[in-house]
Amino acid sequence: DGKPVSLSPLESQPHSPRYTASSQRERESLEVRVREVEEENRVLRKQLSLVQSRGPAHHRGNHSKTYSMEEGTGDSESLRAGIVAGNSSECGQQPVVEKCETIHVAIVCAGYNASRDVVTLVKSVLFHRRNPLHFHLIADAIAKQILATLFQTWMVPAVRIDFYDADELKSEVSWIPNKHYSGIYGLMKLVLTKTLPSNLERVIVLDTDITFATDIAELWAVFHKFKGQQVLGLVENQSDWYLGNLWKNHRPWPALGRGYNTGVILLLLDKLRKMKWEQMWRLTAERELMSMLSTSLADQDIFNAVIKQNPFLVYQLPCFWNVQLSDHTRSEQCYRDVSDLKVIHWNSPKKLRVKNKHVEFFRNLYLTFLEYDGNLLRRELFGCPSEADVNSENLQKQLSELDEDDLCYEFRRERFTVHRTHLYFLHYEYEPASDNTDVTLVAQLSMDRLQMLEAICKHWEGPISLALYLSDAEAQQFLRYAQGSEVLMSRHNVGYHIVYKEGQFYPVNLLRNVAMKHISTPYMFLSDIDFLPMYGLYEYLRKSVTQLDLANTKKALIVPAFETLRYRLSFPKSKAELLSMLDMGTLFTFRYHVWTKGHAPTNFAKWRTATTPYRVEWEADFEPYVVVRKDCPEYDRRFVGFGWNKVAHIMELDAQEYEFTVLPNAYMIHMPHAPSFDITKFRSNKQYRICLKTLKEEFQQDMSRHYGFAALKYLTAENNS
Repeated sequence: DGKPVSLSPLESQPHSPRYTASSQRERESLEVRVREVEEENRVLRKQLSLVQSRGPAHHRGNHSKTYSMEEGTGDSESLRAGIVAGNSSECGQQPVVEKCETIHVAIVCAGYNASRDVVTLVKSVLFHRRNPLHFHLIADAIAKQILATLFQTWMVPAVRIDFYDADELKSEVSWIPNKHYSGIYGLMKLVLTKTLPSNLERVIVLDTDITFATDIAELWAVFHKFKGQQVLGLVENQSDWYLGNLWKNHRPWPALGRGYNTGVILLLLDKLRKMKWEQMWRLTAERELMSMLSTSLADQDIFNAVIKQNPFLVYQLPCFWNVQLSDHTRSEQCYRDVSDLKVIHWNSPKKLRVKNKHVEFFRNLYLTFLEYDGNLLRRELFGCPSEADVNSENLQKQLSELDEDDLCYEFRRERFTVHRTHLYFLHYEYEPASDNTDVTLVAQLSMDRLQMLEAICKHWEGPISLALYLSDAEAQQFLRYAQGSEVLMSRHNVGYHIVYKEGQFYPVNLLRNVAMKHISTPYMFLSDIDFLPMYGLYEYLRKSVTQLDLANTKKALIVPAFETLRYRLSFPKSKAELLSMLDMGTLFTFRYHVWTKGHAPTNFAKWRTATTPYRVEWEADFEPYVVVRKDCPEYDRRFVGFGWNKVAHIMELDAQEYEFTVLPNAYMIHMPHAPSFDITKFRSNKQYRICLKTLKEEFQQDMSRHYGFAALKYLTAENNS
């Protein structure tokens, strides 16, 4: 299926080698052209409203309304005339859309790939829209989890989302054999009259592989042109599929002429219900399946069979409302210029690889939204009151309580920043082991650590939960990287959760919390992306969890950390081999040269000869890597970038009376890399260090308030260190 992603114009992002500088310039110029066309339309609308305000009374002039610039046809003869003459807009009785009228959009979405596609579609709609939007998403459990989190963290004003359980609808359509790649979900548009609220009168229905090149209000305005018993707005199919001449013995479902494509549908729900649509399509499907045996194009075959019997149901939309880039398409007859384009439909299984003489242009338009910074779409609709959003109101309240003159304001603000989050960016499939000993490796990373993924997957065969801090464009680069990696594509037990870039700090603890929250195992190994676990650590930890009764005790199992300064390392296969390398100076205990206190309490001297787990006590600045139950406390979000992010978490585990136990036959090795941007800021920026010290003191005070007398030792330890 198609793919999505985005680009932050506020930051300089690396570009994929696949796209040349000229391609980048094309996309940029395309975006400029789209905006120019948008401005031209705005001027035309203004001129039109002035003309109508001077004209006869029946040409209602109302400056609080937006006028659709497109005149539909309603019959194929005038459609063909429109193609010949070009898609020129008529200026007679223009249908209107109220300025703040809510536009309803329904989309069927199931699975991981479709969830990515929906984001690109929604971006294209949001980019052009001037009206409030209400999305009705018919989603399976996977898509609902992903999209609910995405929209909750996106926080776009004047956008409402409702979900409908696609799995509950399966029984309504599962009796229809379907050969189309969309599977059972490709039939669910047939039951929208039953699924959507009974008081919803009209809705635009879209496939996930759609890209908008204009304001969706123009399409919504076409509802005003429906007459008589017209209840379906559809574009004629732009291939010869329903003509039955594509190959020998090709036998399509019955259709009116070329038939209609159901990638874009206008549904008059109230009239359809009165016409008993449910009964109408079921009877038609049952009759045709007796001879056809199955559908080839899912719901589209059944819609066309109904229309063949009842042609009066259709209002035929101009073909630029669904420019179909399928195989054998006639879509080139639908446009003469970029300004003619309204909706592009990637309805070939090949998606972006489809053959079309203008496919580069269409692909660039798609990539513009794919890589567009979604944060820029959080703009208010001026003059249209938004529904009260509790999360948004709480955020504004928290931010208003901060002092903008505080030199540490940006640090404090980051704690409350809501980062747009796309869970399970790639396919994920994993059932935890039934013995309740399963452990997930948890880590976070940015684009510059991507090269560590394959190595970690080779060292750790168990489930992994990763939070990636990326721009929209980087997320697309990651997608291409992952899909090109045999190692990563062979693993379905790695959850990739994209947290989109915003602000000037690396929100390390937010990323850790996101990765921790979305594990499906009872235990987790809290690691960092620069570490390679020893071979066999996954199975060793599962045995340790049982032996040390982690299920019924508050323990944090410590995996001793080492490091190498060599980029090429013959990884030790055993503890004995590691000790030998330690003696030779090939390996060191982690941060031995620069931050001994961080891991000194692990007691490496004792570990060298230990054969059984041993307990160690908390000390100031201790920050080991640990295995804990999934119900352990989250990381404190006030710590961003470099400094104290793990130390504070270990301190809180100690305050909650976790027992620190060192595993005698476990180890992990830190691999060398260039210094991170945040550690460079810490070293070079005095104010950064001052703010970090302030945040540390405030955290310790909070600990004292929360845990009482027992937490005073943290203040004392800090003063003595």
